[in-house]
Amino acid sequence: MTKGPLDGVRVIDIATLFAGPMAATMLADYGASVIKVEHPRGDPVRNHGHSKDGVPLWWKALNRNKQAITLNLSTPEGRDLLLRLVADADVLIENFRPGTLERWDLAPELLMEVNPGLVIARVSGFGQFGPYSRRPGFGTLAESMSGFASLTGQPDGPPTLPPFGLADGITGLTVANAVLMALMHRDRTGQGRGQVIDCAIIEPIMAMLGPHALVYDQLGIIQPRTGNRSANNAPRNTYQTRDNRWVAISTSAQSIAERVVRLVGYPELVDEPWFSSAQERAKRSDLLDKCVGDWIAQRDLEEVVEAFTEAQAAVAPIYDISQIMEDPQYQALDTIIEVDDPQLGKIKMQNIMFRMSETPGQVRWSGRPAGADNRQIYCEELGLSDQEVAELTRKGVV
Repeated sequence: MTKGPLDGVRVIDIATLFAGPMAATMLADYGASVIKVEHPRGDPVRNHGHSKDGVPLWWKALNRNKQAITLNLSTPEGRDLLLRLVADADVLIENFRPGTLERWDLAPELLMEVNPGLVIARVSGFGQFGPYSRRPGFGTLAESMSGFASLTGQPDGPPTLPPFGLADGITGLTVANAVLMALMHRDRTGQGRGQVIDCAIIEPIMAMLGPHALVYDQLGIIQPRTGNRSANNAPRNTYQTRDNRWVAISTSAQSIAERVVRLVGYPELVDEPWFSSAQERAKRSDLLDKCVGDWIAQRDLEEVVEAFTEAQAAVAPIYDISQIMEDPQYQALDTIIEVDDPQLGKIKMQNIMFRMSETPGQVRWSGRPAGADNRQIYCEELGLSDQEVAELTRKGVV
């Protein structure tokens, strides 16, 4: 086990479901010591998605590299134990509805009295203030309100939501980044002061949508749904091969667009005045899609990919997870790794997101059973006796 770049950073993860825990997982993957706190009755993720032999699979990936303890924060005893955990922590991540921590007498002001250097990341659907702040908020609502769903889907079809936690994932990455900024500020200023991060799930995904606000402000244009096409360039779509596979093509660069049309047998299009403009090409998507689609439809996937690769044109097969597992590039990158799990044996999951030459991250272990680290944290670190932990367990505190 190597030491990651965040070795020595201590994180308390009291968040539930996805965005907050994803941020904590990112930090844990790169060496932070993360304590995952869940209610004694179990975190909702344990009942989310598929299970094998009663073991929740999503939990294994989402809460890897974390120590797992149980604690009922709404009880006086649970509150006091959290304050003791926070006393020597660097980061607390929470994503309860705004006002919940305050109701439990765990407001940021109190937490930072206990530990002035604490960085508190507060994740919520709509932020800590404003007319919607007290509403329950999930990634689906952010995908709807951010403009993402209005852009996604076929032109004559309904707005389309992603079949996974896209807004939560983007928020998780954002929060991890914000935490690192706050820690850097705390440590570089020499004052040792933490701060509160307020991240609304509706905002990071909106930031990823590009200059839509600017375009609307300056030109009054609302981008419509275009299916798999782009409003900014063409050809850009998904195309079916002769052997009933699918590929995706992108021509964001002018040189790639020229290579594609030459490859599929229409070199004369390059000389058209409109071809040098990506937006003008986008206006002729029907023509370009027919040229490219007809050529691809007459060939099997392997031939299509080989021809595009040789021509240095951008193409990718559309994979499901079984095909990802077999792809040589993913194998070379170790994108999918095998982890030893005490409950399920050897399991496979996504690896860490990026490689670092000097301080690499790693998956040290998968998500643990509920309360697996109660004794270590409460007895060995906080100094409680076995009898005290047993009594707190009986009372439903841990």
